[in-house]
Amino acid sequence: MSVWDAVVGQPDAVAVLRAAVEDPAAMTHAWLLTGPPGSGRSVAARAFAAALQCPDGGCGRCQDCTTTMAGTHADVTVVATDKVVLNIAEVRDLIGTASRAPAGGRWRVIVLEDADRMTERTSNVLLKAIEEPPPRTVWLLCAPSPQDVVVTIRSRCRGVVLRVPPVADVAALLVARDGVDPAVADAAARAAQCHVGLARRLALDPAAWERRSTTLRLAARIRGVGDAVLAAAELVEVATAEAKAATADRDAAERAELLRTLGAEDGAQLPPSLRAQVRQLEEEQKRRATRAQRDVLDRSLVDLLSLYRDVLVVQLGADVELVNAAEEAEVRRLAAESTPEQTIRRMDAIAEARERLEGNVAPLLAMEAMAVALRPQG
Repeated sequence: MSVWDAVVGQPDAVAVLRAAVEDPAAMTHAWLLTGPPGSGRSVAARAFAAALQCPDGGCGRCQDCTTTMAGTHADVTVVATDKVVLNIAEVRDLIGTASRAPAGGRWRVIVLEDADRMTERTSNVLLKAIEEPPPRTVWLLCAPSPQDVVVTIRSRCRGVVLRVPPVADVAALLVARDGVDPAVADAAARAAQCHVGLARRLALDPAAWERRSTTLRLAARIRGVGDAVLAAAELVEVATAEAKAATADRDAAERAELLRTLGAEDGAQLPPSLRAQVRQLEEEQKRRATRAQRDVLDRSLVDLLSLYRDVLVVQLGADVELVNAAEEAEVRRLAAESTPEQTIRRMDAIAEARERLEGNVAPLLAMEAMAVALRPQG
């Protein structure tokens, strides 16, 4: 099995990357891989990194391939952030790593999965390293779109655009890789709108499927302003609980490890010289929790968008399949109760809520404004 087999539904992008591996004249020192969430940007970057290290261009079996895909190759560094932004210290560490020659591989590869989460100042620090890299260093930057990266950096990178993979390809991957029942795999791929990671989670985790169904049912319950306020509070409460559950164990382990390193006991009074380090860790964990909450909320909003997309499909009589086939009865009820113009306004309200969350608006305020806009109009 080649490393490229994991890059689902991206034949054009894979062809470009494979050509660069096989032909030195097609190789460049900096790449920008862009595509919508779920298109497999980070998977493609890892596969490219493995192919660059592999003597056979990504066989998927050798040590270079297996260690790169597992994230343990000595000459491949993968950085992603679970905070709101990449801080400047992390990027400076990357630049130091990039300046070193490969320890044993063919290339020193730096994969930056969240290139869109750099401030302008941090981007400027990275710029010089990308402009003048060592001979055997390759930068692989990933972002949702080229516009999410400052123009000075994207102008120095070769771009590769990934698309949303087809439903059939995502379902086939779930069946082959994870042993998912074909019907479940198809439903999960549609519900996830071909986001490979989310489709896998929906297929394997019944709780994740139930949370998604709960979000969709919220829209049906909104009949007035009071319902909207309650629905918004429930969305934020669920997102906060899920984010806390996802980060609690890691937070506790990090705190215990830090205290052990400092030679202190949990609950003991720390001297002033050590408190600053604990506070710094707590601040980083708080930023990570904020990012996790926003990600959960954004995923819920994408699910709501898919519901109203289906409503609009029914209203317009379009000959396309529904994303939420299991909720077809509810979709048709919502379609009968409103007009296409109202549905579009609701979709606009959801999109605006996503922008507000990205702009650091208080989540509850953003959700309340959106939920009020979803109520039936007299």
